[in-house]
Amino acid sequence: MGEEKPTVKLLIATGNPGKRREMEALLTGLPVEVLTPADFADVPDVVEDGVTLEQNAAKKASETARACGMHTVADDSGLFVDALDGRPGVRSARYAGGDSSPAALCGKLLREMRGVPTAKRGAHFQCCIAMSDPTGQVVLTASGRCDGRIADRMRGDGGFGYDAVFYFDAAGKTFAELQPDRKNAVSHRGKALAEFRRRLIAFLG
Repeated sequence: MGEEKPTVKLLIATGNPGKRREMEALLTGLPVEVLTPADFADVPDVVEDGVTLEQNAAKKASETARACGMHTVADDSGLFVDALDGRPGVRSARYAGGDSSPAALCGKLLREMRGVPTAKRGAHFQCCIAMSDPTGQVVLTASGRCDGRIADRMRGDGGFGYDAVFYFDAAGKTFAELQPDRKNAVSHRGKALAEFRRRLIAFLG
C-alpha cells in the first residue's frame, strides 16, 4: 500500500462564484485543499491590465500567491466576436463599464450586433489558466477554446457572463440553456480546466 500523498493548499483567486464552482468541481478527487478569497482577511484586488488573457491570468495568480503565501490558481476568459474585430476580448468583464451583470454585458453586445446576419455572427470563448507557487513564480498554465456564434436574444437562465447569448451549434442551445455538466464538457473553461487538472496531477507527482 503506497503512502498517501500530502494535501496541497490551493487558493482559487476569483470572486466569481460561477467560475469557482466550475474549478472546484474539476479538482474533486485530487489531494488538494481548495481555499477561496473568503478564507483570507486581505486578498489584493489585482488590476488586470495585460493585453492578453495569458498575461492577466499570470499576474493575478502571482500577485495573489505572494500576498497569501500559497499556491494560487487564476484564470482570465474572454469572448471574441468576429464581426466586432474581436471585441469585447480581453475586456469582456469590463465591456459594460462598471456593471458586470449578465443583463448589462449581453445587452450591450446584442445592441452592437443588431442587424448582423447569422452567417457573420461567429464568435469564440477563450480561457487561460495560470498557477503560481507561493513566491509568485508561474509553474503551470493551460488554455481552452470553444467556437460558436452570438444569438439574436438572451436565452436560458443558467451560467453567467455572456452564456445567455453564446449559441453552441452542436447542442442547438446557448450555454445558459445547457446543464452545467454538459456545458463543462465542451466549454472553453471546461477544456482549460481539464488540461490544468492533467498538468496538476503530474505536478503533484
